[in-house]
Formats: sequence, C-alpha cells, structure tokens
Amino acid sequence: MQQVIELEGVVKRYDSTGAPVLGPLTLTLAQGEALAVTGPSGSGKSTLLNLVAGLDKPTDGTVIVAGRRIDRLSEHALAKFRREHIGIAFQFFNLLDDLTVADNIQLPARLTGTGRREAAARAGELMEMLGIQKHARVHPGRLSGGERQRVAVARALVNRPALLLADEPTGALDTASGHDVRDLLTDLHRAGQTIVLVTHDLPLAEACASRTVRLVDGHVVLDSYARTAR
Repeated sequence: MQQVIELEGVVKRYDSTGAPVLGPLTLTLAQGEALAVTGPSGSGKSTLLNLVAGLDKPTDGTVIVAGRRIDRLSEHALAKFRREHIGIAFQFFNLLDDLTVADNIQLPARLTGTGRREAAARAGELMEMLGIQKHARVHPGRLSGGERQRVAVARALVNRPALLLADEPTGALDTASGHDVRDLLTDLHRAGQTIVLVTHDLPLAEACASRTVRLVDGHVVLDSYARTAR
C-alpha cells in the first residue's frame, strides 16, 4: 500500500544545547489510514504535525509526504506543495469572517489557479457532502462551532489533498458540536481519506482513528491499531 507519510530518523530541537522536543522518530502512514496522535501537553504532538505540514523543518532526518521530500523544499515550494497536497483543519477554524462560507471554501482552489466555475462546483459538492449547503451565503461568524469546523474541513478538502491534518478539531467546541465533528471525521475516514488527527480527546481518537500513536517527551511510547481497523 502506498505510503502518504514517511518519517525517517526525524529530530527537532529548538535549543541547540537542549534535548530534542521530538525524536529520533521513524514513522510511516499508509494511504487510507486515520492516525490519532495523542499525549500530554509538551509531548511533541504539535511539532510532529508542523513537520508533516511543512510548517517547520526537522533538525535532522527525512520527511516525505505524498512521495515528495519536503524537508528540503524552499518556503515558496512548501507553500505550493501544501496548497496542492495537504489540507489542514485548525482548532480555531482560521476562517475569514469577511468572506461567505462558499468563498472561504473556494479560496485554496482559487489560489492554486482553479477557475472560478470549477472552484464553485467543488465547493458546492463539499457543502452538500458535509451538510452545510444552506449556509453557502452566510458569513462564518453566524455559525455554530460545529458548523464552522465543517466549513474548515470543507476548505481543507477543496483541492482533494492526499492528506488531511486535523489539529485538536474539537478543542474549541461544546460536547454536541464535538460529536458532530467526530462523526464527520469518521465518515471521511470510511470514504478513504488519509487523516492525521492530533488530539487530547481520547474518545475522539477511539471513534475516528484506525491507529493511535502516543507521544511522551518526544518519543513514541505506543503505536496501536484499532480492532476494527480496515
């Protein structure tokens, strides 16, 4: 099965004289897997996500995503790679309040050069799939937290990325909205989307992920597959 993520001997230090905040770490993720990354605060979860997203570079080691070695790319090339191959859904949504839901979703597609009509069609398809089509002309500030997270996920998926990264996607939500996002991520995984989910929410990890990695002090202390994993 094709590997979407390949990390080999990855180490990240922010202080050249201190212990690494992550690694050494070797990890692969196959196409169609949904990986939950758990662990206490300061364990390296966000660092791992940032390295996979190309938002940060390792001190040592190799980071390959969707067949491309991204730790050697320039910032310009990384930005282009992210737009085309990686979708990111953040804890606090990062939606543009002065744009409608439809325009928020279309934005990454337009930035990659997709025509207006094609981008609108793709946004419409995602809004229907995620149950938010009635909000197309609404601005995000008028939506519930769960609805805004669905918009953020739709925006992350608009360019059909090889990989969806979700950073604490229920961290800013109430219980009901959190369940809504859990169901969404579960459905996306069942549809074949490759996902990396960083979360403190163990029930979310158990519900959505086919595999769970637990980090402590930058090292993997658990790497387990769900009993129901495909």
